[in-house]
Amino acid sequence: MPQPHATTPTPHALRPPEVDLSSCDLEPIRVPGSIQPHGRMLVLEPDSLDLVAWSDNWPDGQLDAAQQVLRGLVLPALEPGATPVSLGALRVAGETLDVAAHRSDRHLFAEFEAALPAAGNEAPIYSLGRVFLPKLQEAGTLEQLTQLTAAEMKRLTGFGRCLIYRFDAAGHGEVLAEEADPGYDSYTGHRFPASDIPQQARALYLVNHFRLIADATYTPVPLRAADPALTAADLDLSQAQLRSVSPIHLEYMRNMGTLASMSVSIVIDGRLWGLISCHDHQPRFLDPGTRLACEHLGQLLSLQIQSKESNVAVAERLELRQLTLQIVSHLADSDATLQRLVAESSLMLRLARATGAAVVLDDEVWSVGDVPARAQVQELASWIAGLGTEVYESSELPAHFAPANEFREVAAGVLAISISQVHRHLILWFRPEIVQTIQWAGDPKKPKAAASGRIHPRISFSSWVEEVRGRSAAWTPAEVGAAVELRQALIGVVLRRAEELAAVATELGRVNKELEAFSYTVSHDLRAPMRHIAGYVDLVAQTEGKQLSERAHRYLGHVKDAAAFAGQMVDALLDFSRMGRAALKQRMVDTESLVEGLVRELARLEPARRIEWQVDPGLPTLYADPLLLQVAVRNLLANAVKYSRTRDPQRIAVRAIRSDLGSGLEVEDNGVGFQMKYVDKLFGVFQRLHQAEEFEGTGIGLANVKRIVERHGGTVWAKGAMGEGATFGFILPNREPGNEHAVGTPPDNGGKHA
Repeated sequence: MPQPHATTPTPHALRPPEVDLSSCDLEPIRVPGSIQPHGRMLVLEPDSLDLVAWSDNWPDGQLDAAQQVLRGLVLPALEPGATPVSLGALRVAGETLDVAAHRSDRHLFAEFEAALPAAGNEAPIYSLGRVFLPKLQEAGTLEQLTQLTAAEMKRLTGFGRCLIYRFDAAGHGEVLAEEADPGYDSYTGHRFPASDIPQQARALYLVNHFRLIADATYTPVPLRAADPALTAADLDLSQAQLRSVSPIHLEYMRNMGTLASMSVSIVIDGRLWGLISCHDHQPRFLDPGTRLACEHLGQLLSLQIQSKESNVAVAERLELRQLTLQIVSHLADSDATLQRLVAESSLMLRLARATGAAVVLDDEVWSVGDVPARAQVQELASWIAGLGTEVYESSELPAHFAPANEFREVAAGVLAISISQVHRHLILWFRPEIVQTIQWAGDPKKPKAAASGRIHPRISFSSWVEEVRGRSAAWTPAEVGAAVELRQALIGVVLRRAEELAAVATELGRVNKELEAFSYTVSHDLRAPMRHIAGYVDLVAQTEGKQLSERAHRYLGHVKDAAAFAGQMVDALLDFSRMGRAALKQRMVDTESLVEGLVRELARLEPARRIEWQVDPGLPTLYADPLLLQVAVRNLLANAVKYSRTRDPQRIAVRAIRSDLGSGLEVEDNGVGFQMKYVDKLFGVFQRLHQAEEFEGTGIGLANVKRIVERHGGTVWAKGAMGEGATFGFILPNREPGNEHAVGTPPDNGGKHA
């Protein structure tokens, strides 16, 4: 044991901080306070090179000598946190040692190991460039890359078994390649659970890409500090090759039958892609030259994997972008409604490599391929919309959305994009369940803490088979990116079409106003000619009547009737035009009094009819223009009287309608009815479903009703069946005119009888 400097206090051994060992993730592996015994360490002040701490295995007389040798060197610039730099083979008190140095934020670390004779051009790193690198460049697949690397790593190191495995999204390690001597268990195709490598160990693999544990039975060499205030937590050994290993990991190795191990990180784009892991049944030491070659080999493999993954990703993105452009092109050439997406079924499914797709717009669902039931798609769309995300993807949907267990055979995975923040407008792609059989190297469940509270590593590494359900093939970043691009393109198409429709609507509004003005002028100017025709017919009949035959009188009667009917048509058209031009003077209208007055009026006009009126009590008070509302209700009641005249008795019911949309009236009769396929024609101008000889009228009454109701921001509808009567109704907003609603059918569940 060397004597401490006279100017320093009595040295003391550093101990790692106390932690709760019931969790591997809390173990302080960066600051163990000790090193492995196959090397020695000095910890110095970076500027003065004063001694801060040293390993307890320096022979007598060599500690001061090692410090003096370092003082005599021109040290390279060392950046804190950078990879250790070799200082070459140095003579220390008659012994040749390979020395490497690195810096932390506070200290300079020098590591010393016994030096071997220089290998020159036969050094392992040279053989990599001459022999192995050309083979690596010729490898066409990931399997070939990893198998070549496993064989070369085993040749370089002499370890009994070499594994190459990658981590999945959950952190589990999947063995891709293996080279092993007889007597070693094979782990080809197996997986190692993520719990085998705690989080802080994964973080260290990103900092320090090479790790050697030469002997799992070693006794750690403590570090001793010159300052009693210094603790192990003050010395970060993250970059140190000699850093001592977690006792839990050493136990893990012994349980695995491994007394020596080496690992090299495979780092791609700053993430830990996988590991090259070597094991041996006996202790095995590697010289610095071989270790450097192993680390270099890991870098070569990382570059090759990154290159191949990048090429595959670029090709995949290009292919998916072409599909996106085709979809958008087809959509732009149509009316731009997103329902058209399912018309291009092949493109939609190929874009996401899905087996089914659906377009959801509020209560509508259009689908292609294998998809869940309509109600299930609606429920899923509502759940995804509630998440408030523009893009959602999952390859294990049942784990997040319990109802998906019912349709996991067709949709265990979903990729969805939301088009609108106002409407429930989504596009969803589905992938079916793929039942996976996973072969683990031991039970993947994390070991439990013993009664002492200390965690113990896994003991068994025997094959353990698990069947995994409820998962689909994972969505690749390129597929998700293509969905994002499609969403952006669709939003652009929809916005452009909305602008076009707004321009068309403006132009239509202008044309409609011109047509209304024209119809008003024409209908107003035609009233006089119609009256003149009727008047001249009367004059001819009076002055020349005695000279005319019975046939001529009959013809004159037809002319007069036609002129009268034409006059009625003109008057009706004039009224229709006025209703679109007149300003609304809205106030609260008592429809109960309004209906009672109109019923009395119609009863006086048809005294011989036996009409049974059923008017609900408590009809609603509506916010409307009183005169226009009276016209609308009169038309509905008059139509009910007219088209039920062949029934005895006639039955006409007037009911109140109240819903979330507003309030209104519904008029039902037991008349001739109509076929529902013609319901859209009923509210058109001059549209009639019955012969004029059967039922008189101009065919403009219901058009007036529709125009009046829509001017109030309301909805009209009609229901009927041939020979079974008809029902007409309308709803107006409860207080002031609101959004316009579709015309043709009543609310499915909004209306109720008061």
